[in-house]
Amino acid sequence: MYEKTFPNKRFQHTLSFLEKHIAKDEPILDLGVENPFSTIMKEHGFSVENTGGEDLDLDYSSVQKSTTGVVTAFEIFEHLIAPFNVLREIKAKKLVASIPMRLWFSTAYKSKTDPWDRHYHEFEDWQFDWLLEKSGWEIKDRAKWTNPVKKIGIRPLLRSFTPRYYIVYAERPANYLKAHL
Repeated sequence: MYEKTFPNKRFQHTLSFLEKHIAKDEPILDLGVENPFSTIMKEHGFSVENTGGEDLDLDYSSVQKSTTGVVTAFEIFEHLIAPFNVLREIKAKKLVASIPMRLWFSTAYKSKTDPWDRHYHEFEDWQFDWLLEKSGWEIKDRAKWTNPVKKIGIRPLLRSFTPRYYIVYAERPANYLKAHL
């Protein structure tokens, strides 16, 4: 996925947001296989375990078994057909999640070579908020940022001021955990 370059701006924004909300001594379950950003989190003092590559649309066992207080999900939910289901199954009290936002001037991403690297959803911010709220999360903080590219054209110009990434910090209300898990 990152054969040529790393998304340094996205990683920097994500790390800053994570450090703002999560203490380094809080163990984290990161949804998705180990990746360059989970390595960055470890290098910055976070204790991170990753899920094992299972299809999170069908197999929630890793989130159900986890005893961590924090789950992170960075650019994962757009790949799932039904992200509501795994979000509902998370037992952790805190969630930090980011998504690429739907861009009106660009079609959804689809890798030509990797069937796992495709976006079933590209959310608008309100849709992602609604998904989190319906699955039992209260959003406490959020941020957006752009993803300019060094190309010439209309779409590259639009990318310089249209937010591409959206990140949230959410918590489970205490009564949700008692009533649903």
